[in-house]
Amino acid sequence: MTEHFDVLIVGAGLSGIGAGYHLQASCPNRSYAILESREAIGGTWDLFRYPGVRSDSDMYTLGYAFRPWPDARTIADGPSILQYVRETAREYGIDRRIRFQHRVTKAAWSSADAQWTVDVERGPAREPARFTANFLYLCSGYYRYDHGFEPTFPGTEQFRGRIIHPQHWPKDLDYAGKRVVVIGSGATAITLVPAMTDKAAHVTMLQRSPTYVVSLPATDSIAERLLRTFPRKTAYALARWKNVLMGMLFYQICRRWPEYGKKMIREGAVRALPPEYPVDVHFKPRYNPWDQRLCVVPDSDLFKAIGEGRASIVTDQIDTFTEKGIKLASGAELPADIIVTATGLKLLPAGGIRFTVDGAAIDVSKTMTYKGMMLSDVPNLALAIGYVNASWTLKADLTSMYVCRVLNHMESRGFLQCTPRCPPGMTADGPLLNLSSGYVQRSIDEFPRQGSRRPWRLYQNYLLDLLTLKYGPVDDESIEFSNPRTVAESPRKLSPAA
Repeated sequence: MTEHFDVLIVGAGLSGIGAGYHLQASCPNRSYAILESREAIGGTWDLFRYPGVRSDSDMYTLGYAFRPWPDARTIADGPSILQYVRETAREYGIDRRIRFQHRVTKAAWSSADAQWTVDVERGPAREPARFTANFLYLCSGYYRYDHGFEPTFPGTEQFRGRIIHPQHWPKDLDYAGKRVVVIGSGATAITLVPAMTDKAAHVTMLQRSPTYVVSLPATDSIAERLLRTFPRKTAYALARWKNVLMGMLFYQICRRWPEYGKKMIREGAVRALPPEYPVDVHFKPRYNPWDQRLCVVPDSDLFKAIGEGRASIVTDQIDTFTEKGIKLASGAELPADIIVTATGLKLLPAGGIRFTVDGAAIDVSKTMTYKGMMLSDVPNLALAIGYVNASWTLKADLTSMYVCRVLNHMESRGFLQCTPRCPPGMTADGPLLNLSSGYVQRSIDEFPRQGSRRPWRLYQNYLLDLLTLKYGPVDDESIEFSNPRTVAESPRKLSPAA
């Protein structure tokens, strides 16, 4: 049988649980379900199990606006974040709307019926199932969950130790007393290195080129004072806004005055590392700040591990793996018992779903994003895509609020379909994710583009998006609200809440 819902949400991670809350709060008469391909709530925070996994954004902005983060730590570990997401789902009854092991493969829009038909593979046997929905909301992010990026290194067959990718961390790995080499310089590598020094004999981070690394306090002293002074919700809101504004200020400084931004970041590394440490060799990237995401370390944990001799950084190229480690282009050899390939993620646009609109296949890479959350000429569809320069949840929350505003606008006016349409003269002007990071550049051509002006252009600016998505008009020249002629003129009666 085909089940029908007013809204189908794809993904039960941070974004999907937030979307469920906003639908219940702002559209209580709409039925909805959440389709989750895996067997548990949590998305990224359930998938990644490597040592030290944690947020790289502060929890006052990564946490939900509607449910204050309950911990004093502003940079939190992965298990605590996962518990927070699952407790939120239970508290608001969202967990009862989730269909686990439901992987969406195809979605077909019919203007005649004003609905999506969604094909799903269900359970371990991947049995076919089908749903229909008036609105489809993708909250699956843009990471590929089944495997990460694994470049081919020469000589891997010679290595007698163990080679591991962090995306699939083995439960049985014992690295106590072992020499570990972590290949990579991104957030995963910078998290793993200090975390593994608690047991490993030594951990070496092998990087091809440096990354900007910034230390932040693991706890927010200002937020703690606010919590002692004001009621919890008020203190949380004030701490959230403080961190939003400070993050925006730092981003603007780095983008407008990159040399000053470089100087600030370098001085922080110099203060945290031992005297005479070659900071410019290992912590001076070739690009400007925020051309790629900055890496955050809580309480200088990476710098401390280096200063105490428990960890080291080598900046070099890999020549080949050997029986006992890695031979470098410089001729040196790094001994290793375990090699961790923290070489990045693979991206997957729109969850890998194949879309059709009235029988015509949609190439997502040929579309443009409207307000960073809908696709040109694709009706009744939204995507939750977070910021590259701030917490993911800030944008995901605004997107969910806007989706609810659109749904309520359609109900009040008797519309069944909303479709972003590019106005004359609108041209594609850049990728959806404007980062030079390798994991982005490898897949960016498969993603939608952004346009040359608002509301098709992305500004990565929370204040601007707040004004646009929460308070701005829903109806503008770029979105077409309609009631297809083959459908009854009056809006169809809404399904009771599931």
